[in-house]
Amino acid sequence: MSTDLHELLRSLRVWDPEVTRLPSFDPTTAPAAPLPLFTEWFAAAVAAGQTEPHTMSLATSDESGRPDVRIVMLHGADETGWFFASHAGSRKGRHLIARPCAALGFYWPVLGRQVRVRGPVSAAPSEEAQGDLHARSTGALAAALTGRQSEILGSVEELARASESAWERARNEPEAPVPSWTLYRLRPQEVEFFQGDEARRHVRLRYRSTEAGWARELLWP
Repeated sequence: MSTDLHELLRSLRVWDPEVTRLPSFDPTTAPAAPLPLFTEWFAAAVAAGQTEPHTMSLATSDESGRPDVRIVMLHGADETGWFFASHAGSRKGRHLIARPCAALGFYWPVLGRQVRVRGPVSAAPSEEAQGDLHARSTGALAAALTGRQSEILGSVEELARASESAWERARNEPEAPVPSWTLYRLRPQEVEFFQGDEARRHVRLRYRSTEAGWARELLWP
């Protein structure tokens, strides 16, 4: 028997109290800049047992303005921006050459929280990208060495052969260079923090970059 999608959707519950804890959030106590609050919320998500809290949605658009989105991993964040990485020739890499701006979306359902970040994107120096890659796992290096991201794949067997070769090289050459590997920095112009509320009085606090510093604004849910 086929499952009716609409019936399945109606059966689901948002923020089930058995698995979700909705903490309070007083925006008047928020710091002057978004990074300390992001760090606090990220640590809370880790402590609450959120699965893979360092994954995020990355939205880009091509030269015609057509949007695309995918899940990637956060590689770090500091006062200069939020970092992620990919091959320069991948679809996201080509998008960022054509339109060097993007948006990030974090969702930590265990706490009913979202964080949205958007702004211009630039590539970090090559040595930073290689250093970031070689600080990661052998599997990460093997995946990068496999390369050809977003290209047409002839068969799963072709991928298996390329991957096996890449794994062998990654094990034997842990410092093997991957010239196409690029570390991207998104410099935030807006950062929004969303805290869910059982009564649907969600708290939305937006930081907006101005010449005078960060402006903080509350948004209607």
